[in-house]
Amino acid sequence: MTLSKHSFFILFFLSLFACAQDKNPINTNNTHEVIVPDLNIPWGFTFLPDGAMLITEKAGEIIHFKDGRKTEITGVPQVYNRGQGGLLDIALHPDYAQNGWIYLTYASSEGDDNGGHTALMRCKLKNNALVEKEVLYKATPNTTKGQHFGSRIVFDDNGYFFFTIGERGNRDENPQDITRDGGKVYRLNADGTIPNDNPFVDAANAKTAIYSYGHRNPQGMDIHPETREIWAHEHGPKGGDEINIIKPGKNYGWPVISYGVNYSGTSFTDITKKEGMEQPLHYWVPSIAPSGMAFISSDVYNGWKGNLLVGSLKFQYLDNCYIENGKVVKEERLLDGLGRVRSIEQGPDGYMYVGIENLGIVKLIQTK
Repeated sequence: MTLSKHSFFILFFLSLFACAQDKNPINTNNTHEVIVPDLNIPWGFTFLPDGAMLITEKAGEIIHFKDGRKTEITGVPQVYNRGQGGLLDIALHPDYAQNGWIYLTYASSEGDDNGGHTALMRCKLKNNALVEKEVLYKATPNTTKGQHFGSRIVFDDNGYFFFTIGERGNRDENPQDITRDGGKVYRLNADGTIPNDNPFVDAANAKTAIYSYGHRNPQGMDIHPETREIWAHEHGPKGGDEINIIKPGKNYGWPVISYGVNYSGTSFTDITKKEGMEQPLHYWVPSIAPSGMAFISSDVYNGWKGNLLVGSLKFQYLDNCYIENGKVVKEERLLDGLGRVRSIEQGPDGYMYVGIENLGIVKLIQTK
């Protein structure tokens, strides 16, 4: 049988579309309860000791939510709301009940150049206002590009905190150069000073806050509940989103090695492995566009304890990753089609809470 030119192109584009579809099966044994309604882009959120939530909206608003009531927090730093940039993650100091410190990442135009870059601030909350604000880190130089600001924050068990900054769309200069910001995971002391054992403190001209490099755009990070390792994921280009275990001084390869290609489908590298560069623990082809990341460490969900939840912006679901011996052995779709999953946290009650764009924050409920 001979295909007409018209039929050939229909089949060609159908095949392209099919190749772009996510292949993870749908788990229907779950539902949700909307806890905080009517949010646009809930980029990050955290729970206060009294059970209230602090929620960042990308456009530049922090919302205090308790007992069904939203209150807008004043004193929020001015954000550079462009493209993927804006008000990003929020986290509490592990000793928040004693010291009251809150940490924020956001796109900031502070500095001499036009545009913006990712900044990190600590502050306190008093009478629904941010006070005692201190900028602990501001990446440079600013750029008007709208891509790849990062950014997630986690604290480890030793009082250090880690945050991520994407390579700001400068693929060929930033991620592999430790004298430049962008495409890195950073580590600081809680007061913003540089730990004296950071891997590049003695390297000439290095950004000494850098902990690891060779990243593209990390928008998920969490501490493994048992091993206490730092797990992070990052956006690849077309294909090649990655999960990595973050180790001091290691090079994660972007853009020298990758399992992805340009968005046009052309290749920018012909290698996926190279000596001296870390292999991902897991990667996605096609890309799911991951954002948000949290381990399930509670006993609330039957059969899911120890699993890793990752949000998919592209396919609009919560990826339930089953982990065995440090590897992802199975994936399934939860909250399928509910919306672009942006942020994930385990609540004080052990349930998983999920920030979904143009919906709000929902509680994940297992039905069987």
